[in-house]
Amino acid sequence: MKPSAESFVRRVRSKLDELSSTERQLADFLLEFPGELASYAGNELAQLAGVSPSTVSRFIRRVGYESYEEARRHVREEQETGSPLFHASSPAAARQVRSVAAHFQQSQQNLAATFERLSDATLAEIARAIVSAPQVLIFGSRSSQAFALYLRWQIIQVLPRVSCLPGPGETLAEYTAGLSERDCVIVFGTRRQTGQMERLLEAATRAGSYLLYISDQASSDYALATWSLQAHCRGPGSLDNHVGVMALCDLLSTLVIEASGAAGRKRLAAVEQEHEELGDFD
Repeated sequence: MKPSAESFVRRVRSKLDELSSTERQLADFLLEFPGELASYAGNELAQLAGVSPSTVSRFIRRVGYESYEEARRHVREEQETGSPLFHASSPAAARQVRSVAAHFQQSQQNLAATFERLSDATLAEIARAIVSAPQVLIFGSRSSQAFALYLRWQIIQVLPRVSCLPGPGETLAEYTAGLSERDCVIVFGTRRQTGQMERLLEAATRAGSYLLYISDQASSDYALATWSLQAHCRGPGSLDNHVGVMALCDLLSTLVIEASGAAGRKRLAAVEQEHEELGDFD
C-alpha cells in the first residue's frame, strides 16, 4: 500500500504556525519520532510526549485527519517505505531495543525465517546457472550495494567475468546492451531502491537472461524473475537488520565455489599464486 501523496511529516510542518503551545510540543515530538504514532494508542502517545490525550485529539484534527486511527494508518504506510525516520524510537520507548539481547534475538529470528524458505534444489540450480553464465552482473543500490560488492568479491575468486554495476561514472546501458540468454543477473532488491533497479530488471527480462532477485519481506517480489529469494530484515530499532541477507550471500558464494569444480579450483590457485608474486598480503 502506498502512502498518501502528502506525507505525515509535511502535514505537520505545514500547520506549525497554527498550533497552540501544547500542540506544538506534540508536533516537535512527532517530527523527531513520527513512527511512535503508529506504535501507541492516543493516551500512550500523550504520555510519551508529555501532553494530555485531549491535546492529541485536537492535534490530529488540526493536521487534517478525521481520527487518530486514520493518522495511524497513514504513518504505518510510510513505515513500509523503510525510512529510518519512521522507525526511530523516542528515548523512553527505545530502552527495550537497545540491549544486546534484543538485537541478538532479532538476528536469530531473521536467520531462521530466511533459511526456512530456502530449498537445496533451487539453490543448487542457481549456483549452476551462475557458474555456467558467460557473464554475471550483480546490482544493488544504496545499502544493498554493499551486498552486491561482497558477493562479487567472493565468487570472482573462481569466476572471471563477474561485474558489480554500475561503476562510478558508468550507466546501466553499458552493461545491458550485451546481455544474452545465458547471462545471469543478480539483483538485490531490499527496500528503498533507486529507479535503476526497475530499469535493470526490465532489461534483463527483455534479454531473457537468468535473473536472481533477492529482496526482503517488506519489498514487492518481481514476478518475472527466474528465482526469487526473500530475506527477513526486521530490525529491533530504527534500522533494518541485514543478517539474513549476508547469510544468503555466504551460502550462495559457497555453493558457487563448489559448483565451479576443477575450473574454479584452477582459477583460485592462479589467483593465490598472483597474490604471492605481487606481495598483496603481509
